[in-house]
Amino acid sequence: MLKKRMLALFLLGALLATVLCACGDKKQTDNPSSDETSSSGEPVNGGEVVIGISQDLGDSLDPYQMTAAGTREVLFNVYEGLVKPNKDGEFIPAVAAELPKKSEDGTSYTFTLRENVKFHNGAVVTADDVVKSFKTCAATTVDTALAAALSDVKEIKAVDAKTVSLTLKKPNGDMLSYIASVAITPANYTEQVTKPVGTGSFKFVSRSVQDNVVLEKFADYWGQPAYLDKLTYKIYEDPTALMSALGAGSVDMAVHLTTDQVSTLSNQEYKTVEGTMNLVQALYLNHKVAPFDNGKVRKALSYAIDVDEILAITADGHGTKVGTSIYPAFTRYFDQSLVGTYPYDPEKAKALLAEAGYPDGFSMTISVPSNYTPHVKTAEVMVEQLAKVGVKVKLDQVEWETWLSNVYNDRNFQSTVIGFDAVTLTPGALLNRWVSTNGKNMINYNNPQYDAMIAKAEATVDDTQRTELYKQAAKMLTDTAANVYVQDLADFVVMKKSLDGYAFYPLYVMDMSTVHYVK
Repeated sequence: MLKKRMLALFLLGALLATVLCACGDKKQTDNPSSDETSSSGEPVNGGEVVIGISQDLGDSLDPYQMTAAGTREVLFNVYEGLVKPNKDGEFIPAVAAELPKKSEDGTSYTFTLRENVKFHNGAVVTADDVVKSFKTCAATTVDTALAAALSDVKEIKAVDAKTVSLTLKKPNGDMLSYIASVAITPANYTEQVTKPVGTGSFKFVSRSVQDNVVLEKFADYWGQPAYLDKLTYKIYEDPTALMSALGAGSVDMAVHLTTDQVSTLSNQEYKTVEGTMNLVQALYLNHKVAPFDNGKVRKALSYAIDVDEILAITADGHGTKVGTSIYPAFTRYFDQSLVGTYPYDPEKAKALLAEAGYPDGFSMTISVPSNYTPHVKTAEVMVEQLAKVGVKVKLDQVEWETWLSNVYNDRNFQSTVIGFDAVTLTPGALLNRWVSTNGKNMINYNNPQYDAMIAKAEATVDDTQRTELYKQAAKMLTDTAANVYVQDLADFVVMKKSLDGYAFYPLYVMDMSTVHYVK
């Protein structure tokens, strides 16, 4: 009954955007259930595209001040670091000419810059720009994990105009990931907040708040130039408006769509590319609020949630179950066995609630950002599932800015359904946020053993040992039911059949440099 009722509800209205991955297979289909097809034809240089996105960029376009994943994925095309990730999850040289020379003890990195790399304002990148970028990032970044990593930099200096050396106070096996997160910007430029300047394949042109963001091809890009001449990111916070635009063919691409949106799209101009979002969707609980400070209650909620039913109802079975705060694209850190830690068992959930002192259940509120339909729909299924074990849930849908302010920043909430992604290609980007002293630890998780394990992993240079330590830390989160883990959401990108070349990454980015029209 629940599934039929929810499916009928979904088909009545257009849903919104979610989610994408990189390490899974990429598919191009006319709809989620059709046979795989792909565009054929020679790539064409030139042209413009309009891309439908569900969220406006944040107030600041400064690379060190960005907080929203939606802002980062757009500006991935504008900013670059000394190195950057590729679609296979490997680091490749960017502003640097090659990967760094590293000392045996892992405390010294030396970078040689490429010749004649230009910023979008025409200035040539120098070692002084790199040094200033690192120092500015260290002093101003809102990414607490990145700030912590950069606080361990003992010295960064320009050896000469094309050489930069970086010395650490202590080894950090994940340091290259953090180095990749430091966007290289002009040393004396002061308008990054509103007019960003980087070295990427596209340069910023304009932004109209709540309407659009425009980028254009950077003709002096150091590497393989982009195919497209112009990108217009059109903002559709109302999913119905986005679906109307797709129906009319007025956008060329739309990202982070749901299965329901794709299946109800009748315009035959489009094809669909499927991936996963590379995030961890969960019911995140505030451990400072009773009864979520009780581990038995958290475990009870984990047993009360039927993840298979959530996937079936919200995404027609698409998506990948996760059992902890690592998503599958982090292949060697992802422990598949953790997925089955809390199988659906409402009777066990009731028993644990009784042991915790809640034999008749309790009432709770799930706050969820209204513009993220997949999270809303997941929460709606949870409401009915939790009711079966006596937990009465009020669903509070709030605007995105309200969620950021009240839930994420002020931690004024009981629970929320959201997805967390990784800013850098290190498991620390997903796991560090739950360290007790981390400013991003919105659930107020406090586990001294966990803190010690993360600190030990960060200080370990040996790759095999570091991997095992991170896996142990992830298991701690599962064993203590830090959160009620659900899935890495399915993601669908629709694009005109005349377009090709979209690639999924293991990070939440939208690389438009490879997208092109075909003959």
